[in-house]
Amino acid sequence: MDAGVPAMSARKLRPRVPMPMQPPLVRRGNFTEVALGYSLEQAVAEARRCLQCKKPTCQGGCPVEVDCKGFIAHLVHRDVEGAFAVIKRTNSLPAVCGRVCPQEKQCERACKLAPTGEPVAIGRLERFVADTYYASDACASAIAAAKQCRLPREDVRVACVGSGPSSLTAAGFLAALGAQVTVFEGLHEVGGVLVYGIPEFRLPKSIVATEVEHLRRLGVEFRTNWVVGQTVGLTELFHQGYRAVFVGTGAGLPQFLGIPGESLLGVYSANEYLTRVNLMRAYAFPRYDTPLPQGRYVTVIGGGNVAMDAARTALRLGAQEVTVVYRRTQAEMPCRAEELEHALEEGIRVRELLAPVAFEGQDGWLSGLRVERMALGEPDESGRRRPVPTGETEVLATDLCIIGIGTGPNPVLLRATPGLRLNARGYIDVDPTTGETSIPMVFAGGDIVTGAATVVLAMGAGRRAAREIAQRLGLI
Repeated sequence: MDAGVPAMSARKLRPRVPMPMQPPLVRRGNFTEVALGYSLEQAVAEARRCLQCKKPTCQGGCPVEVDCKGFIAHLVHRDVEGAFAVIKRTNSLPAVCGRVCPQEKQCERACKLAPTGEPVAIGRLERFVADTYYASDACASAIAAAKQCRLPREDVRVACVGSGPSSLTAAGFLAALGAQVTVFEGLHEVGGVLVYGIPEFRLPKSIVATEVEHLRRLGVEFRTNWVVGQTVGLTELFHQGYRAVFVGTGAGLPQFLGIPGESLLGVYSANEYLTRVNLMRAYAFPRYDTPLPQGRYVTVIGGGNVAMDAARTALRLGAQEVTVVYRRTQAEMPCRAEELEHALEEGIRVRELLAPVAFEGQDGWLSGLRVERMALGEPDESGRRRPVPTGETEVLATDLCIIGIGTGPNPVLLRATPGLRLNARGYIDVDPTTGETSIPMVFAGGDIVTGAATVVLAMGAGRRAAREIAQRLGLI
């Protein structure tokens, strides 16, 4: 233990403050956020569990380097404004991160209390600070102060392509230093995967809108319905006076199974399904004119967060039964443990060690999914045991199947940009230190570089590239 910090055995450790939740039988019938958030008293009680280590390790576990110890120290004294100021030094999207980042694999895993099984709930505290600060309307004065402190540079214009977490982070970092930043978004709403991919019950659209408004009031300009690579090219952006470009277009191309019957009506990619529900508000039909088939027996293929989101969404849309099919066991599922726990609480079934082999149907419509039982063999390149076919098959009755097995790089910009080097997987190849691509002063980060990953890893890439851009353009 660090000097000056009491040994764990010398002080009684308080239990972790539980997060208030909607009851499972209630929340499965609505799209209201599942986690209700801490009260001030709960947040302060959890903050007091922090050891305030002399040499904290939690910050090193955060891809955007949030000073966890620092903001929690302010929160102990009920100084929400001070806590928010500490977080915002490095994190442009604190209310988002507090909800969807896998803290259990990052800052909380690095917490000195992690060996006890109950690390400080850093993510929940970050969410509390951001929500409380925004609700107080204090951000108006904070943004005004930031504008007064920064020195606007009319000669420094930077374009960010895409409006997902990596681009929003880069935009916020550069705008705070005085750059004139324009974000180009191909869809009609700003937020990227935060609005089209993550359901309302996990990340309310109002939270994303608040974070975006914070950036807008810092001076960031947002242009929607601009498909860079079609509406405008990267070269043209430089001709228009932009001195650097950050590409954060994500990995939004759905992957399919390539098995018989995949073109049957009733088979969806998770991308299309969730986009219809989240961005196009299909859950509010007919108030929003986005019809979506209402499956009674829904099967979701996959074991990641996207698969869990699709399954829990289908349940809320009235499915009688929702089953998740995964070719390994629950122990190997890549989704957050919390998301799997919530899904099971809500009544979603998980059928493990099953792999799809064919879709079956009648008159062009899906009626069943044929699956083959698997057994776990030796570990593969991911470190997980490889699923091995057994030859045993069965047919699962289903009238709606959602494929959530992963995504690929969006090809529009890539095909339209000669000289942009890609790696063997088809993603943009960048300098790992700076984020610069094979085209000078064009940078990239997030899923378009790494493949599908977490929000906070994308934010870390955006911050890294923005710091390099700022240094090259003389902003720091």
